Amino acid sequence: TDQQHKPDYKFERQVMRVGFRQTRTPSTARQGASGSLKLTAPSFNSSVTASALNRPISAPRMGPFSPLRKLAGAVARPFRRDSTVTSAAVRDPMTEAEIESLVLKLDEIEAVKFGEFKLKSGLISPVYVDLRVIVSYPEILEEVSRMMWGTVKSAKFDIMCGVPYTALPIATCMSLGFGVPMVMRRKEVKDYGTKKAIEGAFKSGQTCLIVEDLVTSGASVLETVDPLQEVGLKVTDVVVLIDREQGGEAHLERNGLKLHAAFKLSKLLSVLVKHGKVTKEVSNSVHAFISANQTSVPNAGPSAVVAKPKRLRYEERAPLAKNALARQCLELMVRKKSNLSVAADVDTAEEMLLLADQVGPHIVVFKTHVDIFDKWDDTIVARLQALAKKHDFLIFEDRKFADIGNTVVSQYARGIYKIAEWSHITNAHLVPGPGIIDGLKSVGLPKGRGLLLLAEMSSKGNLATGEYTAAVIQAALDHQDFVMGFISISPATWAAGLMPPGMIHMTPGVQLQKGGDALGQQYNTPTDVLGVRGSDVIIVGRGIIKAADPAAAAAEYQKAGWTAYEASL
Repeated sequence: TDQQHKPDYKFERQVMRVGFRQTRTPSTARQGASGSLKLTAPSFNSSVTASALNRPISAPRMGPFSPLRKLAGAVARPFRRDSTVTSAAVRDPMTEAEIESLVLKLDEIEAVKFGEFKLKSGLISPVYVDLRVIVSYPEILEEVSRMMWGTVKSAKFDIMCGVPYTALPIATCMSLGFGVPMVMRRKEVKDYGTKKAIEGAFKSGQTCLIVEDLVTSGASVLETVDPLQEVGLKVTDVVVLIDREQGGEAHLERNGLKLHAAFKLSKLLSVLVKHGKVTKEVSNSVHAFISANQTSVPNAGPSAVVAKPKRLRYEERAPLAKNALARQCLELMVRKKSNLSVAADVDTAEEMLLLADQVGPHIVVFKTHVDIFDKWDDTIVARLQALAKKHDFLIFEDRKFADIGNTVVSQYARGIYKIAEWSHITNAHLVPGPGIIDGLKSVGLPKGRGLLLLAEMSSKGNLATGEYTAAVIQAALDHQDFVMGFISISPATWAAGLMPPGMIHMTPGVQLQKGGDALGQQYNTPTDVLGVRGSDVIIVGRGIIKAADPAAAAAEYQKAGWTAYEASL
């Protein structure tokens, strides 16, 4: 531009979300029309008000670029955000209604999920909090940052640092919205450039607030404390959106850190139950999981980890079994180096006997469904018992008793099948109440038999969850002389220390590849079942009986199961 086109104007533009003021001032004649551009971050302790932030942009006088400005404005107009949105710093603290609304929004965007989820610790959790998704929802991110700020604003700090990576956008939003400087911790320190672990402008002796999305044990927070302290920063406070209530607050306090949590997980659950987003049963299962899985205390520093309870070997557990058959089964597993059970879900007794002879060398338990067959007599029983003795395995009739005590006595001892006479193991539902155990025990205990209670099932949508599972566990504890263990899916999520080590967990629905069938059966791998879910015996059906060579398939599953067991020790 030349001197005749120099505009004589001053205009300001408020950047609503960020809270920065952009100011262009007129320059001297020597500088021409370019002017000077200055960005200044306002102090949020100053008298900036919502009305000032919403002041309309004053129009500049006409200049040579006015047509281009008009064109750019026309193009951009449909994409501009509502100019009434104000900086987080000038908004009032969130009300209880707004807090409930935020919980419902987090549920809507699936930042909180319910089901079965493998955690970093290896446990299978009925709830999973995934706050990474909030970066895609700016309004929710702003509400999260405002709620967390309201939780921690009474603490004294000079700067803040988000725990990488999920908390970084939250910390950035808090920094921009409330005018607090931020530093950033590198998760992986580069071996070139400045090689800094902490990036940003700070002074030794300043106090740093740690920002994290959620806390379970506090290990990830403690991993951030160490590099901050190494550069001379003080750390006294931690703010999180959600406290899972699994010991993190106590662990941080033990390391000199005060936890400020916007939500307790129990509060979040109560809101979701109130609004019908989750059932009371799901809520109870989450509470039970939290209570049963309190984390151990990590130490500050980069090596902080959550200690995993030691798993006893089968041979260490055998002497601790109160049921004789449970002890025999554990000893058999060690002797054969196998934790495999084959489900003989075939159509005829002859097919069942042939399968028993084929897979017998590789298994510890042979599971039958004799009520499928159209023929059953004493000769079949004798042949099956002979094969069990030949190949050294136990017989498990998967009867799933579910009637009152007096009825199951007749079903177990008499009738066509006389199950108690030949089957080492049987199982039962607890739907009728603990009287079913008393009835079966009166028949089976004198014969040295063992009972498995169905605590969980592998079919989709089954009702063996939550309070029902807890009741089954208690019934088993009351009858350890006869109850040898459970049919279970994720015993690792049960209360640590509650389960006597002499009890055995058997898990159905196992294949070498995860998946499911059209009728709702859900399959898990040996590694998942033994190493993550904490079971003892894998029950395999179609993966073996439908194989071209059942014996070879059984050998493969035997190896996979034993390898997974040894890896879990």
